[in-house]
Amino acid sequence: MSTSIESVLETLGLSSSSENAGCFNGKIWSSSGTNMNSISPSSGNTLATIKQASMEDYNSCLSMMESARYTWAEMPMPERGNVVRLIGEALRVKKQALGSLISIEMGKILSEGLGEVQEFIDVCDMAAGLSRTIAGQVIPSERPGHQILENWSPLGHVGIVTAFNFPCAVLGWNLAISLVCGNTNIWKGASSTSLVTLATARIISEVLKKCNVPEGVFTCVIGSGRTVGESIIQDKRIHMVSFTGSTEVGQRVSESVHKRFGRTILELGGNNATVVMPDANLDLALRASVFGAVGTAGQRCTSLRRLLIHKDIFDSFVARLVAAYKTIRPGDPFEASTLLGPLHTKTAVKEFEEGIVEIKKQGGKVLVGGEVAKNLPASLAGGNFVEPTIVEINHDAPIVKTELFVPILYVIKFKTFEEAVRINNEVPQGLSSSLFSNNMQLAFKWMGPTGSDCGIVNVNVGTSGAEIGGAFGGNKETGDGRESGSDSWKQYMRRSTCTVNYSTKLPLAQGVQFDF
Repeated sequence: MSTSIESVLETLGLSSSSENAGCFNGKIWSSSGTNMNSISPSSGNTLATIKQASMEDYNSCLSMMESARYTWAEMPMPERGNVVRLIGEALRVKKQALGSLISIEMGKILSEGLGEVQEFIDVCDMAAGLSRTIAGQVIPSERPGHQILENWSPLGHVGIVTAFNFPCAVLGWNLAISLVCGNTNIWKGASSTSLVTLATARIISEVLKKCNVPEGVFTCVIGSGRTVGESIIQDKRIHMVSFTGSTEVGQRVSESVHKRFGRTILELGGNNATVVMPDANLDLALRASVFGAVGTAGQRCTSLRRLLIHKDIFDSFVARLVAAYKTIRPGDPFEASTLLGPLHTKTAVKEFEEGIVEIKKQGGKVLVGGEVAKNLPASLAGGNFVEPTIVEINHDAPIVKTELFVPILYVIKFKTFEEAVRINNEVPQGLSSSLFSNNMQLAFKWMGPTGSDCGIVNVNVGTSGAEIGGAFGGNKETGDGRESGSDSWKQYMRRSTCTVNYSTKLPLAQGVQFDF
């Protein structure tokens, strides 16, 4: 690697030569579980050792959260917002080091690692402004001398479980909003990106300490999903669980949390499509499609999986796409020319290989790629590199409806706009979608009730790369969660409808008479 892991970790308060405590209970860093190693996806080498949290550590976090709950909840919201603003400032100072660590441990190229930290910073800015603008409604009452108010209060304890592909930003989407709303929080990041979790948590904890925030407002744990993760899901003390991960696991999270009458935000599978019409700006469509499919090595929930191309331009557009793919070589995420870093794990490489085999069985034709990368430099020989791949396939092949979390792009031919909409909507997932067309009528149909059924519906913009101002999330098996912008803050608060009688009489609603 062109960037020293030792220097990056030292800048972020971690070590490559000794154990790193995997639990912060809001007061101290300590852990008593078993050791695990963080592995570089680019080289296969061990980056550092982390001592995981035990159940004793986990319960210490919950105890600290409970002790801090009401003090934090009663702090004025603008004051809480200022704390979040300062977290954003601290992230700005450490942006280069933290973005580098994301690239080292997750595998995405450096500009994407830096962009992820910037996303957290942006959410902090937005949340700080939100802290002075959250408002309830004043609702007219049918009863004389009465007023109805809508009041919003902190929800309580929030559990945040994030995935490996965005080990920093997804925490930001949740935490910045949740803190402003007055909740205490416990974060479990993905085990395979533990160093990013610990580094991010240290930045946050230092700000909270300087601001004299009650100990326990923010805690974090590193541990396996079968222990710590399962505890967060099952724990009745945790009022809401925000979970990012697979649809399979998300379904169980939903069942478990709702069974105990908890609340969930679920960000699950994608399987996103772009529709390209003949009248589209094809240069824009090409650029957006390549980034959507190749960016983060196809490991974004918003990655482009299905490219639907009108029959009149199919051959010419696919030819341009194949030519673009042939210029993309897997490589070191820190090299400025690299657009495709490694897959995150060996398991993902296996998924890629097995996926190609199954695609061919189902009639798919590999147009470019389809192999594990070869002829890499010696420093990358142990990494998880594969070729960016394009496959021509029928839309009704069963594998098309199953998301492969790797850089495999299906190109699919269609005849009419209506057919393209049906193909877009026929998969069980419903996260992101995009249409490339200069036809205003088609654009508004695409966004309307008979258009895309996804949570993100774009026009002349790719499926990947959402901004923080809009609510992020999807429908159907994507989980129906919404994070970050718009009114997603409502999920982190409890609503009270308050009727105030300022008269000397007690009329009943709906004209009911009850005299005694």
